[in-house]
Amino acid sequence: MQFAGFTLRNNLFVAPMAGVTDRPFRQLCKRLGAGLAVSEMVTSNSLLYGSEKTRRRANHEGEVAPVSVQIAGADPAMMAQAARYNTERGARIIDINMGCPAKKVCNVMAGSALLQDEPLVARIIEAVVGAVDVPVTLKIRTGWDRSHRNARTVARIAEESGIRALAIHGRTRACQYQGEAEYDTIGEVKAQVRIPVIANGDIDSPRKAKNVLDYTGADGVMIGRAAQGRPWIFREIEHFLRTGELLPPPLVSEIHHVMRGHLDDLYAFYGAQTGVRIARKHIAWYTRGLAGSAQFRHAMNQLQTVEEQIAATDRFFLGQARLDARLRYLAQPEGLAA
Repeated sequence: MQFAGFTLRNNLFVAPMAGVTDRPFRQLCKRLGAGLAVSEMVTSNSLLYGSEKTRRRANHEGEVAPVSVQIAGADPAMMAQAARYNTERGARIIDINMGCPAKKVCNVMAGSALLQDEPLVARIIEAVVGAVDVPVTLKIRTGWDRSHRNARTVARIAEESGIRALAIHGRTRACQYQGEAEYDTIGEVKAQVRIPVIANGDIDSPRKAKNVLDYTGADGVMIGRAAQGRPWIFREIEHFLRTGELLPPPLVSEIHHVMRGHLDDLYAFYGAQTGVRIARKHIAWYTRGLAGSAQFRHAMNQLQTVEEQIAATDRFFLGQARLDARLRYLAQPEGLAA
């Protein structure tokens, strides 16, 4: 896929998710079939640039190009500064966050709260586009609430202000992750703009990805929560879009192999103490649907060291292998995909 001046492997995107799409997760998803992975958002508050968390989020060492970094904030000048800061540290695409529904983000008029102020949307985009020489993309929702769906207007502003591609989560900010995604709105936006449009929301299977692409006319799909503990969803979708055939579920032995590699990367990236803490949620996601996983996850949360975590993981998967089992996905609640 041609995207913002780059040639990508395909039209499958990893959604930016705070606390999830760190460098180890992005690299893993790319290895397993994603065309592009957008980083977890980096604050535009320059006072935080010296924090360990911000330095870690700006670490793209060894990452497959192009590196896309999402920035969040409400002040045009600070957003421009954040864009420059990240391009100086390896970002080749800057993505602006106007889609996050979290209260702590919206309460400072960032994320999807910006959709309430269309003139400010334009000023932020123009400031960021003018500050850097790399392509700038934008992620939005369909509006602030059901009475104020303005995605089409924001899309027009974005295109006129120099945005190179637009990702749309098919819900309003008020909807959070409830209800069904509004694919009609995504289709309407795609029909009116010339820039690529990426559809996001509830895309949790190969067939769903194809249906959304066909229905909306979108140029690509963005997958978020459906990839948590299931990063191979990208190769599954890629294969289905290319051949029309479904790949079999991964063997438990492969899940174990993928997870162990992911854990090793987390320990190396965060250090032992923080790595163990971060790894717990990923272990919980990887083991969903496996026999005895609830009890295993509870026990896992009590472990404090890398050695204990790895040993417990290996014992659990050894038990699974004896069952000669394949992963059986549990029925997921609606709105699984971010």
